[in-house]
Parts: sequence; structure tokens; C-alpha cells
Amino acid sequence: MSLELKNLYDDFRDAETIKAYAKIIQEDAKKLTSSINIMEVCGGHTHTIMKYGILQLLPQNIKFIHGPGCPVCIMPKERIDHAYVLSMQKDVILVTLGDMIKVPGSNGSLQDARSKGADVRFVYSPLDCLKIADENATKKIIFFAIGFETTTPMTAALLDTVIKRGIKNIYFHINHVTVPEAMSALLADDECKIDAFLGPSHVSVISGSKIYEEFPRDWGKPVVVSGFEPVDVMQSISMIVKQFIEGRCELEVEYKRAVNREGNLKAQELIEKYFQKADLFKWRGLGNIPKSGLRLRDEYDSYNVENIYKNVLPTEEINDHKLCICGDILKGKATPPECSIFGTACKPITPIGSCMVSSEGACAAYYKYGNLI
Repeated sequence: MSLELKNLYDDFRDAETIKAYAKIIQEDAKKLTSSINIMEVCGGHTHTIMKYGILQLLPQNIKFIHGPGCPVCIMPKERIDHAYVLSMQKDVILVTLGDMIKVPGSNGSLQDARSKGADVRFVYSPLDCLKIADENATKKIIFFAIGFETTTPMTAALLDTVIKRGIKNIYFHINHVTVPEAMSALLADDECKIDAFLGPSHVSVISGSKIYEEFPRDWGKPVVVSGFEPVDVMQSISMIVKQFIEGRCELEVEYKRAVNREGNLKAQELIEKYFQKADLFKWRGLGNIPKSGLRLRDEYDSYNVENIYKNVLPTEEINDHKLCICGDILKGKATPPECSIFGTACKPITPIGSCMVSSEGACAAYYKYGNLI
């Protein structure tokens, strides 16, 4: 018998199992002495929570804070403007991943640039750049790289291949970020309301669960590394609740079918070879966070378009829209419906705030699953 794709998730969407976990959580939550605010760091978790009605299954003393784990949502306008300007350069083909094309910058989105004649293409894998470069030998192919630890190895693999094959027309604009520094920045905020984290499992598949060890140890915040199916999320919530009622504060892994402590060492080696920490990276809605982004190592500067095109790339600092409260949403101080422009001026087709720009954002999830479509 052959294994079908649905075999990999069917049991993790089983309604009876979800209800059973809901009952366990309801009973355990009665023993809590105060409410728990759980931040699900990743937008994938946010969508599972909204799509499967998990909010409605939980007792009122368990609440969610929707985190900054959507790589498109956290991209500041300054970097969108870089992509826009680069796409308009002569003989350039700008390549990036999915949702990035529709995110608006100061001058418009990459979709707008394409409507003005720019050659902008989206790909499912950075390695697709190899075919584009081969078919367009006279053009400069710029890969606008985004994503967390999960997608960084693919960019590193592309650069590795480019170097080994001696390809001369592929370049990089690096916008990769890392999760732990953003979590620390949120906890350092005096008004932070986070009591525990659901850690994104796909990040941990690459980096290992060890990247979260500092949070129970140094910040007193439990972390459960969770898969993305509804049963995964319910089991992870149950594990967090049990930690509180048993007086424990630990790092636990729910997603043991793919995550271990050390992660993918080969991928980590590739990342280490080509990237180093940038001093600062500006996160849309959160501001500058030290050591939270990556950049190419100096020896690979000849592939770095921030160096090659430095004379045309804008350097102006751009503030978030004054009515947008995404910063407060990401810190747990507000929810999407509390924003005055949510669902009115700010919609998925006309996004203003960081949490609405991508389908993985918290505002986009509330809009899609909150009967506003």
C-alpha cells in the first residue's frame, strides 16, 4: 500500500482527538491560579488556531498573543523599497518568494513594479533561480531572500551552487531573520504580557530545540515546540498548562516526529559558511532588534546587491502608519479587532499594517476566519 500525503496529517486533524484534548485542558485549567497568555510565535500556528476554532475550545483563562513569526509581515518598508528599486534597474530580473510580491512599500509593491514593466518573478524554491539565470544569460538575476531559519538553508544552498558552478549572473539581497532574538526583544518590553511560548517546529527542524533553552532558564518562560496541525497545537497547549499547574518551567518538544535538540547540522554548517549576524535588523512593527538578522559574509560581497547597487538604494527611515497598532498586537497589548482600521482601510487586498500584509499574519487570519470575507 502506498503512502498518500493525507496520511501524514489526517490523524492530526481528527475531531475526536481535538475534543479529547479540549476536555483535558478545560479540567486542568480549573487548577490554574491565574490566566495564561501564550504567544504562538509563528503565523502558521495563528492560522491553525483561527481556522480550526481552537480559541472557542479553550477556557477563558487561556489566551493567545499572536507573535511576529511571519517573514513577510515583519519586512520593513525600507527593504520593500529596496526590492522595488532593484526590480526597476536595467537588465534585472528580481526573484523572490510568494507573498512578497504584493507587500506595499513607499512606491508600491513588486506587483506594481511588474505592471510598470519590471521583470519580477516568484518561485517556490530559491534553486529555481538557476534555471532563470541559464535562460537569461545577459540579465542579472537578483534573489530577494526572505524567511526565518527554515528557509535560510535554501538560500545558502543556492549561493553554494552558484559558486561551485561559476555562475556569474545571480546576486542576493539578504533579509533572513532569526526567531530567538525577536522573542527576547518582546520579553524585554516592560509591558510584555507573555507567560509562555508555542515554539515554531519548522524553525527547530533546522536549528534544533536548543535555541529555545534560554527562555525557561533565563526568562522564566516555558516553551513547547509545536507542530502545526490542530492536534499538535492542542497537545502543546495541554503541555504548557500542565507545566503551570505542576510548577515547572521547561523547554519541551511536542513535535518529536521531526525535531531534536541539535537540528539539521548540515544545514547549520551551510548557513554558518555563508552568513553572519547583522548588527541590527529592523522588524516591521517592532523596530530595530540587535543580531536578529543575517547578512552575507564579507568574502561574498561580490554577490551582495546592497553593496553593488548601494548608490541607488534608498536609505531613508520610514515609520509605520500612525493608525496601525501591529506593534501592540505583536506584543500582546491589543488584538486585531481593536485596531480602528482593521477590516476597513486595512484589508488583505489593501494592507496597511504588518499583520495584514501576508496571508500568515494575525490580522489576515482574523479577517479570513472571523467572517469578514
